[in-house]
Amino acid sequence: MMMMMGKESMMNSNLECFLRCTTPVVPSQFLPKGEMRNLNRLWHPWEREKIEYFSLSDLWNCYDEWSAYGAGVPVTLSTGETLVQYYVPYLSAIQIFTSTPPSTPIFRDDTDSGDGETRDSFSESLSDENESDKSSSKWDACSSEEGGFENECHWPLNDRLGYLYCQYFEKSTPYGRVPLMDKVNGLAHRYPGLMSLRSVDLSPASWVAVAWYPIYHIPMGRTIKDLSTCFLTYHTLSSSFQDMDHEDDFEGSSTGWKGSRKEGEGIPLSAFGLATYKMQGPVWISGRGGRDQERLLSLLGVADSWLKQLRVQHHDFNYFNGVRHG
Repeated sequence: MMMMMGKESMMNSNLECFLRCTTPVVPSQFLPKGEMRNLNRLWHPWEREKIEYFSLSDLWNCYDEWSAYGAGVPVTLSTGETLVQYYVPYLSAIQIFTSTPPSTPIFRDDTDSGDGETRDSFSESLSDENESDKSSSKWDACSSEEGGFENECHWPLNDRLGYLYCQYFEKSTPYGRVPLMDKVNGLAHRYPGLMSLRSVDLSPASWVAVAWYPIYHIPMGRTIKDLSTCFLTYHTLSSSFQDMDHEDDFEGSSTGWKGSRKEGEGIPLSAFGLATYKMQGPVWISGRGGRDQERLLSLLGVADSWLKQLRVQHHDFNYFNGVRHG
């Protein structure tokens, strides 16, 4: 097993290995043709014979084993030694917008976004200006300076963004958190849609952030500072972004997905944004002739752009980037 991991990690940089090993691949389903006419055409403007989607319950199931045992990531050290570092996922933040208003009110303790406002907007234009704009969001905020949203936008509010169904922002210390599956199961008592909604039901503004904390590595025996790094990955939940290419989605790697996924196979929800904490040493940025460092900075910029367009204060993102609020 260790020899196989070592060979694979030589073909992929450590950063590529982390992103690949922590990317959920969700079972896909096909939308019945009779339901296609009911889709929001602002969110799904393309005419297609088949529409793939996934259910949120299947997405959370991808994290079940990781929540219990950790996700193993092969890492090659500067000495050439290869080991497997395990990370446990925690729900860091989630916002879900749907096309129908929720049947129950949103609870304040789950909606503390830092500035007390629900974020509603949909893009009126696509940005081609830079990598972050191109990758992170196809919609733009249509908001007032106070953080509310103007009603003068061209489309009705429920068409542009939808209705806020659920949101949660974790603020506990890492030691006070429960694994992702436990947290989702708890929230599902208030928001059963977390287990029943589908990606085609969600607006493009729906997203989830997962915090990954290291727990142990194999073989054990010594402390390696490089492996104390924590990660924060961002994933869109809507089918609107399902066919969007992410930069370097493992293209050219031994387990590359780009261009190789067949219809009906699982849908990989690659991270569109990334933040790191306690990154020490070159282990995560030494690969691919400096391209990994560039990619880290690009993914960080994408995450920052996404949060700014949503006008959301994400506690973990701020903490990872040294922003402390007294």
